[in-house]
Parts: sequence; C-alpha cells; structure tokens
Amino acid sequence: MTNDEQHGQNTIDQSGASSSERLAEAEDRLLHGSSFGAAAAAYAEHRPGYAETAVRWALDPVWSRRPLRVIDVGAGTGKLTATLVRLGADVTAVEPDHNMLAELRRELPSVRSVSGSAEEIPVPDGSADAVLAGQAMHWFDMDRAMPEIARVLTPGGVLAGLWNVDDDRVGWVAEFAEMSKRDATITLLRWRDGGAQALQERAITAGSGLFHAAQAGEFEHGQTRTADSLLATIATHSNFLVMDEAERSGRLAQIRDFLKSRPETSHGEFVLPMVTVALRAQRR
Repeated sequence: MTNDEQHGQNTIDQSGASSSERLAEAEDRLLHGSSFGAAAAAYAEHRPGYAETAVRWALDPVWSRRPLRVIDVGAGTGKLTATLVRLGADVTAVEPDHNMLAELRRELPSVRSVSGSAEEIPVPDGSADAVLAGQAMHWFDMDRAMPEIARVLTPGGVLAGLWNVDDDRVGWVAEFAEMSKRDATITLLRWRDGGAQALQERAITAGSGLFHAAQAGEFEHGQTRTADSLLATIATHSNFLVMDEAERSGRLAQIRDFLKSRPETSHGEFVLPMVTVALRAQRR
C-alpha cells in the first residue's frame, strides 16, 4: 500500500484531477460508453453519418497511399466505416460491443470487422495508414489507447477523431441542445469556446511524444429528420440510455413537446443543422 493510500489522500495528477475524480470519470465513461449495445438497431437506423469532406480532410496526409489501410476503432454500427468504404479505403472495423458489431456486419457484410477496442486493437504492428474514430474517442482510456494506436500505425500515419455536433449558432438548435444533452456534451459553440477542443487536443497528443500536435477542422453537415425521428435519435444517446424509464420517458416527452411547438420542426421533414468537427495528428 502506498503512503497516499495509507493516509487516505487524494493524489493529484498533472492535469489537476484528483485520484477520486479520475476514478469517477472512468466509471462514468464505462457506464455511458457501454450503454449503446442495448439500442444497436435504433442507433444504426437513426444516427447520422459524417460529412465526407471531414473524412477526406482527416485522411489527407496519407491520401496518396495505396492501398489506403484504415482502422475504424469504436466503429459502432458502421456509420464512419461506410464513408471510408465509399472513399476506397481498405477498412478494418474494430468494435467492442457484440450487438453493435452484429449490426455493422449486417449493414456492411463485405467489410473486415473484429472485436476489439482502442486499448486492444487486434492487428499487427505498423499495419495501418490511419486510425479513425467517429463519435468514440471521448470514451477511450487515452493513457492506454494512445500507445496502442501508435503501435498499429506506420510512421507518418494519421490518428483522427470526428464528432457530429449540433450547430447551436441556430436559435432553436441551441434550445434543443440545452434540453437534450449532458453538460459535458460538445456542441459547436462549446467546441469553439476552446475547452472541449483543448481537452481533446491534449488527449490526442498524449503519450510519450508519439504524435505531432493535433490540427482541428470544422465541416458543415446536416441530417434530414422529422420531430419523431429526431426524438428517436436522441433516445440513442448515452445519457438517455442510462436513465431509469420514468425519467427517460419524461425527458423525451418534454423534448417532443418542444419539437412540436417550433415552426422549424413541427411540420414534416427538416434538416437538423450540424457540423462535423475533427482532430487529426500524425504519428512521429
């Protein structure tokens, strides 16, 4: 037992977080990150893909490599995988949840897919030109994931994270996000205020100088929805998946009432304004 443990002290890391805060963060990450399997089919049906311009940007430093070998880690039901395939990449999809992996295999049966995680990627050393993560990097244990991702990348290879975020420059979207998101959820303005982006940049460049400094990009995006289908999308978000049924039903009813009351969303189809934000860093 260490002296800190003997005296019940909270050790502080370089980021200023105490050991109890780090433990709570890890438990929260595990709770939310493991919640999606129960809603895998709905996730596949309702979650949006990513702006193709964002994916191209992420791959730009290695675009000339052929074949372009890409690992989609935390691939979920294959939203990002499908775009990578359309762009001609040789893709290996890596996903830890067996329900999500089953949906991916159903949607994309020709794609190589394996059970694994960012912390344990089941491929040989130096076998990938790029490792991409769509809506997933914030679930990683970065202290373990960064060395593992570096292991599988070739020199000069790319690590990139992509997130679809609500464009809360738009009035009704800002209200909608306030009602439907966790405080920690990234929106465009939260991304731009520096806090969220800086956190991800620190994470992506962590790990013994294995990567060059991260670059950031923003790419306009949108998803055609109705009030009902947007509500179905929201129901696949981790903060709703971990709620008890009474709270979940009440929150969804509140959001339904809001969407039905707004002229932008109350009559048939509309486009939900989003932006795909991205970070990329090259392997040293």
